[in-house]
Amino acid sequence: MTPSLDELVKQGEGDQDAVDLGDGIFMSRNIANSYLVTSGDGDLLINTGTEFEAAEIKARFSRVSSGPLRMITFTQGHPDHVSGWSLFNRPGVQTIAQANHPDVREYWRHLHPFYVRRIMKLWGAFMDVEAAAAALPPEPVLTASFIDSHAFELGGRAVELYATPGGETTDALVVWLPEHRTVFIGNLMGPFFGHVPNLYTLRGDKIRSAMTFMHSVDRVIALSPETLINGHDVFRGADQILTTMTKVRDAAAYLRDRTIDGMNSGADLWALMRDVTLPPELALPQVHGKVAWIVRAIWEEHVGWFRYESTTELYDTPPSAVWSDVVDLVGGTAPLVERAAGHVEAGRPLQALHLIDMVLAHAPADADALAVKRQALERLLADSGRENHSEVQWLEQELNG
Repeated sequence: MTPSLDELVKQGEGDQDAVDLGDGIFMSRNIANSYLVTSGDGDLLINTGTEFEAAEIKARFSRVSSGPLRMITFTQGHPDHVSGWSLFNRPGVQTIAQANHPDVREYWRHLHPFYVRRIMKLWGAFMDVEAAAAALPPEPVLTASFIDSHAFELGGRAVELYATPGGETTDALVVWLPEHRTVFIGNLMGPFFGHVPNLYTLRGDKIRSAMTFMHSVDRVIALSPETLINGHDVFRGADQILTTMTKVRDAAAYLRDRTIDGMNSGADLWALMRDVTLPPELALPQVHGKVAWIVRAIWEEHVGWFRYESTTELYDTPPSAVWSDVVDLVGGTAPLVERAAGHVEAGRPLQALHLIDMVLAHAPADADALAVKRQALERLLADSGRENHSEVQWLEQELNG
């Protein structure tokens, strides 16, 4: 049974040993896993985890290898992949990453308080985000970087690094061990292999290009891997890996094509988010990414935030600036709450929330409005099937707020 996303990222908690994956490769389960590729002349570490996980990661790997650490690389520049770096770095250890790594790290550090608030909203129920992110750890100092590809040998092992900027960050890369036909893809395809990709995360990050994602997946397909290791697990069998990656790529291509077709025909964003769906042969689980969000990400990737719907989009006064006028014109909050309740009863929770937002902006403690808001959120949660982690966490936090 596929674990939930919160279960997946918590699999590494507590004292445990590194997992032997064979061929001298070991895995430490973390929020985002770390991998140790051993050789007779020292080891390669792929991802260093978060700062608070690093000591345990180091202890696990020290029990399976007494060789010196020679090289560190990162499959992407997110904090859960790089923040433990300083504990592993020492003289003689090289750190190599894709050339966009410094830029990715710059905006993550610069936006640190903003991201912590966002992550608290979605993950605060499962981990102490504020404590984990209280201080910024030392930044990785690269000894080498590359634009498209880089190859080296370590203790007789051939190692190849390939840029895959369609992953979760523009500095994403995959690590290829040609001798064993093993590829480490990090979160190129998200935390779950074979699921709908996530071109935009509710936590907030740059929109990921659908076309670049497809090109990056094709780059891995061209390697013909027999073992694929992502940010959390191991998958074996060339045929199954090919089938799964091809289906995910084709699903992304289908959603991009249908979205662009709709844009060209004059459909608006909201209609496309509602109407574009995957056909049965390309249906994928939506635990991390969600089809409607991909449609919106594709739209905004190509044409940005101005939708040609209203002149007000160009200026700094939001619709909420006139909500109090609406409340006054209808004679107070009661008619809006009553109408919102009717929407909920008729199975239109989103229409209800639009009205309730007006009421609560005017009267934040309105008990009747808060009750209708809860009913609408409960209806949305039930309608969601509780499949998508971020959607469920957002709705539950709103219900508990």
